[in-house]
Amino acid sequence: MVCFDRPVPYAAATALQESVHAARLAGDAPDTLLVLQHPPVITLGRRGRDRHLLAPREEIERRGIEVFTASRGGDVTYHGPGQWVLYPILRLSGAGGAHGYLWRLEETAIRAAADFGVRAFRRDGMSGAWTDAGKIAAIGFHVKRGVTLHGMSVNVRGELAGFGAIVACGLVGQPVASLETAMGAGAPDMAAAREALVRRFAEVFGGRWERVDRPDAVGADLISWQDFL
Repeated sequence: MVCFDRPVPYAAATALQESVHAARLAGDAPDTLLVLQHPPVITLGRRGRDRHLLAPREEIERRGIEVFTASRGGDVTYHGPGQWVLYPILRLSGAGGAHGYLWRLEETAIRAAADFGVRAFRRDGMSGAWTDAGKIAAIGFHVKRGVTLHGMSVNVRGELAGFGAIVACGLVGQPVASLETAMGAGAPDMAAAREALVRRFAEVFGGRWERVDRPDAVGADLISWQDFL
């Protein structure tokens, strides 16, 4: 379990995931959870459609928001400061397969929200975690040779304006929320929310997760698994 304090550019985080994934396949790395924030970025998954971008890519990028096409499942989403992103790179095994894995990611977000008195829940036919104020957790992952990539984002606090450039997850008319918009005053800070997420992830997924903090690792420093820890 590796936690980054500084925002990690999306391209660098993708390269790191691929490096850890290759090491996991080779048996050189354990199951690993990356926990980080991104600078503003919109990503389109394998089901992503440009029609769910509400402005041309060039205009979105002029606003300071990068746009990437990702190998994950799902449609379009936004990442930015104030949102924790969980990237588990783990060998998928046991009952339930991909559906069971999706359930466990949702359960992690639901339990973490409950730690702060927020009722989060599932919705039939829609992945992620929802509150009465809107969707707080979006999920999109990829399983390659039995090992997972990508994962889940959880909105904690801060500016959600980046979602205004997209139809989030391709769901027309469905609001996006954060713990802050669901709670108002008293919302957790980013550190407290991260602690709840990593604790609940370890609880839901089981096993032993050793934590490593990387407060200063960004950009090219994330390319090599061997230099990673």
